[in-house]
Amino acid sequence: MARIGAHFHVDNPLNDAVARGADAAQFFLGDPQGWKGPVIPGGDPSAIRDAFAAAGIDIYIHAPYVINVATSNNRIRIPSRKLLDQQLKAAASVGAKGLIVHGGHVTAGVDPADGLENWRKAVERIERPLPMLIENTAGGDGAMARSLDAIGRLWDAVTEAAGDDANLGFCLDTCHANSAGIDLADAVDRVKAVTGRIDLVHCNNSRDEFGSGRDRHANIAAGTIDPALLLAVVRAAGAAAICETPDEDGGLAADVSWLKQHLPA
Repeated sequence: MARIGAHFHVDNPLNDAVARGADAAQFFLGDPQGWKGPVIPGGDPSAIRDAFAAAGIDIYIHAPYVINVATSNNRIRIPSRKLLDQQLKAAASVGAKGLIVHGGHVTAGVDPADGLENWRKAVERIERPLPMLIENTAGGDGAMARSLDAIGRLWDAVTEAAGDDANLGFCLDTCHANSAGIDLADAVDRVKAVTGRIDLVHCNNSRDEFGSGRDRHANIAAGTIDPALLLAVVRAAGAAAICETPDEDGGLAADVSWLKQHLPA
């Protein structure tokens, strides 16, 4: 059975993962909206790694949202590369299975080819001691990983730049795909035709309609996406799944439990 987990915003994600019956825990190493370097909960990477291993819970780290290595704005791109490098090293130090980073975007009037070149340079220059999982995004005309065509161009660029030293992967977010106008009924097959792989699923329902371009997550049974479609995506992907859904009224634990109940042992 696929490993099923959730994203936690707490100082001690292990306790919350255990309390919610999760097999995996995704969390930030510091402020997701800030430029400061990674912060290890408790300050001891080996202690984090050993505690999660003893509990049988996998770790995934999500990079800060501010990172945008695609942009031509030097004041954002250069700090983004530095912070991404720091996050990769810190995630490896705690034994994470992967670091998830958004595909980023170029600003209006900038050729997306410039964003691809900036991604190539980032991949060439930044060491990846663990898999870096590029995540699809929900909206934005200059987004590098919104449509399947854009994902394909980005994937070709980064894998060419990586060469044999890959450590690259893909994270499919169901809410983002739905909002970007990607039909979830065959999304896994179509993504794999582009990337050859899906390493992680962000299993999120959406508060908004198909093709809305908006990124507002909902609990599995509470959004506009048929829960059966979400389940089919996780099954077809054959990868670990992380719920980034609201925690109010026990919603996050219910989502983890629902996936576990409906996936084959």
